[in-house]
Parts: sequence; C-alpha cells; structure tokens
Amino acid sequence: MTAPKNSDPDIARWRQLIACIIAMLAVANLQYAWTLFTTDLTKSLHASLDAVQWTLTFFVIAQTGLFPINAYLVDRFGPRIVVALASALVGVGWIGAGLANSLPALYVAYGLGGIGAGAVYSATIGIAMKWFPDRRGLCVGLVAGSYGFGTALTGIPIEKMIKTSGYQSAFIFWGVVQGIVVLVAAQFLRLPPAGWAPANWEAIKAKVRRKVQQSSSDYTPREMLRSGSFYLLYLMMTLVTASGLMMVGQLKPICVTYGFDKYALFGGFTVLTLTLLLNQVLNGSARPFFGWVSDQLGRYDTMAMVFILEAVAITALAIIVNHPIWFVALSGLMFFAWGDIYSLFPAAIADIFGSKHSTTNYGIQYTSKGLGSILALPGAAWLQGATKSWLPVFWTAVACNVIAAALAVFWLKPRVTRFVKKQEALEVAGATSETQGATAHTPAAD
Repeated sequence: MTAPKNSDPDIARWRQLIACIIAMLAVANLQYAWTLFTTDLTKSLHASLDAVQWTLTFFVIAQTGLFPINAYLVDRFGPRIVVALASALVGVGWIGAGLANSLPALYVAYGLGGIGAGAVYSATIGIAMKWFPDRRGLCVGLVAGSYGFGTALTGIPIEKMIKTSGYQSAFIFWGVVQGIVVLVAAQFLRLPPAGWAPANWEAIKAKVRRKVQQSSSDYTPREMLRSGSFYLLYLMMTLVTASGLMMVGQLKPICVTYGFDKYALFGGFTVLTLTLLLNQVLNGSARPFFGWVSDQLGRYDTMAMVFILEAVAITALAIIVNHPIWFVALSGLMFFAWGDIYSLFPAAIADIFGSKHSTTNYGIQYTSKGLGSILALPGAAWLQGATKSWLPVFWTAVACNVIAAALAVFWLKPRVTRFVKKQEALEVAGATSETQGATAHTPAAD
C-alpha cells in the first residue's frame, strides 16, 4: 500500500497530520487504559500491586529508552517503514499481555508494546515538528493530544469487555485492532523534502520569533548534550511526568481505596469510569490548547502557569479526596494541566536546537519519561504501602510541579533568551560563516 502523493506540500502536510493523529489514537490504550487491568492482574497472577505496576514502568522505559534509536531510524529510513514495523509490536504488546501467565511474561510482552508505541510516538511527533514550524506548539499538541485522547474513545468498551469477557479477551481483541489501525496509518507518513519550508516562511518566521524564542541554527544530538538548557528541560520533564504518571498508573487503585470503583454517579457510571473518561478528554484536549497558548505567550511562561495549575489541583484533591464528585472534577483538572508537557517540551526542543535533528533530539529528551515512571509507578505504590495512605503521593506530586515551574521561569527562560539574542546579534552583525559555525557548535554557552 502506498500513500497518495500531492504536488502541493502545504496541502500534503495536513494529510500527514491526520495520519499521525490516527496512529497516536491507536496506541494510547497501552499507557492510559493500563489502570483498568491492574486489579484483575493482581488477582490472576497472585501478585502485589507494586509488582504489577512494574509492567507499566517497563513499558515506559522501553518506550522512552529506545526513543532516540527509533527517532534516528525515522530520520534515516523514513516514518512509513518504521511505523509499519512498530504496528506488529503494538499488537504483540497487548496480545502477549492477554496470554501471559506470569509476571516475567507480562513484563516482556508489555515491554515489546512499549518499543512499538515509542516508535509511533517518535515518528508522529517528529513529523509534526518538521512539517509545522509555523504552528509547532498547536500541531505537536494535536498529535500528542491524540495519545492522551485515545482512551476516551475506547475506555468504556474496554472496561465493559473486561467485566463481561475477562481481561485476557480485552487485551487480545484490542491488541489486534490497535495493531491494524497503526499499520494502515503508517502508509501515509513521510517527512518533508529537504530544505522545505512553508509558503512565505521568511515573513512568517519574523512574526513567530516575536512570540516564541527560536534558534536560527540546527544542532546535532551531540551538540545538544553539551547544552545546559537541555539538562534543565530534562529535569523539568522528569519531575512533571512523574507527577502525572502517579495518577495515570494508580487511578484504579486509588479509586478502590476510597470505594469509588463501585460508587455510581450520573447515568449509573462509576466514579472510576467517569474519571477515566473525563481525564482522557481533558488530557488530550490540553495538548493542542496549551500548545496554541505557548505559540502566543511563549513556551516557558506557559509551562510555569500550567505547572502551578496542576499543583493547585492536586493540593485540592489531597484535601477533599474522599468526595466522589470533587474527585472526578479535580482529577480532571489535574490531567488537563498535566497534558501540556507533551506539546510544550517537544516544541521547546525544536525551538532551541532547530528542526533538522528535532526528531532525534526530542527522542533523547523523551527518555526523561522513563526516569519519571520509576518515581511514579513502583515508587508511588511503595510509598503508599509504607504509609498506608495516598496523601504522601499527592504531596510529592505537588512538590514536583512547583519546582518545575520555578525552573521554567527563573532559570530556563533567561538562559534561552540570552542564547537566542546572541545568535540574532551575530546575524545582524553579518558574522562570517566560520564564526557562525563555531557558535553553532558551542551550545553549552547558552
């Protein structure tokens, strides 16, 4: 199967965006529907919750740890072949989980699914960053938002199938469906031609730079790794990813603790079902929304604003967690605030280090999610087990967000501002190509 070609790249890039969105919708369940299976898995495998939660940790580590390699393969061989191969791993992840009769088998199956999901994620985000330098925050947010929104479409059917047919059947059936959808979407994916830019890009670029600090040079991964700004971004994403994953992976156990898995609200839906649905709708919609906001206000002010919003939501949740309606509303607000990281951080990486190597550069940045998952999943489960309360988990998440917000405004923003102004000054002064090359290879000075 070959994707139709269009002679107008400005039209073709929107088709690319739609294919990216469909592929990301199909892999969302591997992460966001996981919480629906945890209780049944603990019973079936006679395992503790923290042992079962290592499954999602291994998934995230596999997804993020190989992300730079997947991103390199996308840049080297193109997204179509990489995502087509990844579709098989996406299917194997859930089919294997349904057939697993031991924790090691579950870990391996879900790890393979993580590799596939990571390849899809790296390819689709990379396509959005490269095709849309003029609308980077919004379009990266639309693609990343699909990963958050996917479970909103399928969460209720999956939960019903678990109740009626068992979790094994749900894993296997949806594993097949997800793999097929990714395979079809892969046929329409490609990177922009070398040197391509949107129509009237020079005029547009000046307008974009008035709102968003963008580098005029492209940095290789090795050059990026010599930059202090990269490590600040890495630390911030680790902290905020951990705070959100604490709720993503522990949502059902938290609901079970407070009896919300059986507490019915509007229309007979349980608090757990409503929370999961609302969370995914808000989490997904937050990514394009805050991506667009950051295109208008700047990346770093938007980061700080939303991290503080998440901290406030979690604080309120910790205070009134035992009230079912407030639990639904506040957890939804928390997920709405958390969703922004998956549009703001890739956009920031491309802004600072350029578009040419943005897929691989963000692949390296994305490994921070793996580190955050260790803190958020087995770490949070251990903390709850040691204290017999979810409140320490909530307060830890609050601290992560407050620290990240402070880093964004008081440290990262000034560094990037100085770095971009220095580049602009060199351009205005008509620096020689040799001088520009030397500057481009010393991003550690930013």
